Amino acid sequence: MQVNSGLMSTSGAIEGYGDSMAANARVVLSLLLLLGACTVTAIVVSLRAINVGTDTRVYAGVFLGMRDSLLVTRFEPGFLALTRAASATGMSVAGYQATLFAALLAGSAVAARRYWTYLDSNRSFLTFLTAVLLFLFVSPMFVNAAINAVRQGLAAPLVFAALLAFHQRKWRSFALLGAAASSLHYSSLVYLSVAPVLLLSLRRQRIIAGLAFLAYCSGLTMMAVRVAVPAVYSDVMNYHADAVYRAGIRYDFALFSLFWYLLPFIASRTIRSPFSERIKQSAAVYMAMVLPFFLVGWGNYSNRYLLPPWVAASFIVAAVFCFSRVPLLRHPLLLRGGLVFACGVFSFYVIHQVMI
Repeated sequence: MQVNSGLMSTSGAIEGYGDSMAANARVVLSLLLLLGACTVTAIVVSLRAINVGTDTRVYAGVFLGMRDSLLVTRFEPGFLALTRAASATGMSVAGYQATLFAALLAGSAVAARRYWTYLDSNRSFLTFLTAVLLFLFVSPMFVNAAINAVRQGLAAPLVFAALLAFHQRKWRSFALLGAAASSLHYSSLVYLSVAPVLLLSLRRQRIIAGLAFLAYCSGLTMMAVRVAVPAVYSDVMNYHADAVYRAGIRYDFALFSLFWYLLPFIASRTIRSPFSERIKQSAAVYMAMVLPFFLVGWGNYSNRYLLPPWVAASFIVAAVFCFSRVPLLRHPLLLRGGLVFACGVFSFYVIHQVMI
């Protein structure tokens, strides 16, 4: 009996060791895939021509100019500090562009971690991060964040993370993440200012979302701003007055934005409990980020108001897949294969400047 007991104990130890080895191997493979995906996309972004992305030439000029003197620019302190640090190394413009993209990926990883914690996830974080990057890479708005509206792009995932922290009443994290986002682009303050909406009940948040959508589509917000604060109306309408980007009420943008808010509610029965409810709650954070667009999204380049929320939408879609009741949709192999495919899509977007 003692011999048999010893053999069973040894067998169990061997099986446990084998399971541990298999788990470690999966972690290593996940890390290698993530590293490979980030490396490939960073190379594509870094080697883009100087005319790919409206502001690429401007950023490159500031980066090179800092080698000779301390330039005075209108850029935010966090972005300037990052640019000065990169310039001090003597790296090339391609290296600088890779550094900015690496910072964008790092911010996305921070937001993914915050969202993963918010959802109280029981899944591997690496699997969730894989899904997040998959849906970021297939989003034309993320390409916009990577090669065009770079400063706002760097801030976008941090704004989402800050508002998630606010929604959980984690004030210190909200302050730190909000400060980091604002140091990269001052527009972050606009999105952070609507955070008190997240203190309301889910029902009241839905009512506010519906009223804001209707007010925008009816032209009421445009008329209200023009009458109440004409200076703001003038600033919004005169932003790049020579723009070819269509101004006015963008029903397509409004409906597209509303869809991502409704998605967790539409798909709620396909999402496992209790994550279905948590994802629906997180949709309130996304909608809060859309409110500035409903207020002033009728001026030139109104898409710039939607960059942060549409980047955040990729995180929500990733959660819908990761916690789906359909095993295939949340299967790690599908998500990893999807990430490889998404790298190709992202590369195509960058090369051909496919952006929203």
